[in-house]
Amino acid sequence: MSPLATPQLVAGLGSRLEQAGIDSLWMGEHVVLFDEMEFPYPGSRDGKIPVPAGGGLLDTVATFGFLASATRTLRLGTGITLVPQRNPVYTAKEFATLDWLTGGRIDFGVGVGWCKEEVLACGYGWEDRGARCDEFLKAMIALWTEPVASFHGKHVKLAACRMDPKPVQKPHVPIIVGGHGPRSLRRAAELGNGWYGFALTPELLAGILAKLDRALAKAGRSRDGFEIVVTPQQASPDTIRAFSDLGVDRLVVQLGSQRPDALERRLPELEQLVKAVA
Repeated sequence: MSPLATPQLVAGLGSRLEQAGIDSLWMGEHVVLFDEMEFPYPGSRDGKIPVPAGGGLLDTVATFGFLASATRTLRLGTGITLVPQRNPVYTAKEFATLDWLTGGRIDFGVGVGWCKEEVLACGYGWEDRGARCDEFLKAMIALWTEPVASFHGKHVKLAACRMDPKPVQKPHVPIIVGGHGPRSLRRAAELGNGWYGFALTPELLAGILAKLDRALAKAGRSRDGFEIVVTPQQASPDTIRAFSDLGVDRLVVQLGSQRPDALERRLPELEQLVKAVA
């Protein structure tokens, strides 16, 4: 987040995480912020996004392009991209290009979002964002995988066209669907290459995975080849092992404060966690 995340901090963080053996770095997305919101932010006690005074979230696409030049192996994931408030054609192009330039290091975490005011500010409706998300993802998959793509739905009408370059990863950039509700789990089972859960304990996750397994079975799928990504409420060697026992593939641990002095204290903790579970 600006003003803390200077170019030097971002590039240095990417290099440090890569050297520490961290698998991936994930970023959230909010293009505009509001002092008053109808629905509170679910990730904080006061319902506000914890942003420094006068600051805001950096754009994920631009930041990942910057980080691609500062790293070689670190994967870059969106946690999450707010698909139903974005233009799907531009989004498909941006993430295909990122995948191309990074040599296939992009993970496309997606969701419908919780901030009504932000969706409206981007020029879209609130109530139909779930259906719009499904169509946008289907249109993007077509653009990523078909030499000549077209799509005709309620929210997207795409005449036959070509989009290149295609993503390096096949069949396309992995779609990791976020959200704990029935519709999100259904979306993950039908359209996703994985599922992303936020602020969970092993106990909470176990119940959600049972629902996810049912959604996958209904879609004719299983967790075989389907990635489970989780941001834990807290990370310790014991909780990491518990998540692993449940079938979690990746943990996205929150850094906390982005102040340089706080990061200097936090990064050694992450290095120790990597060593503890290696």
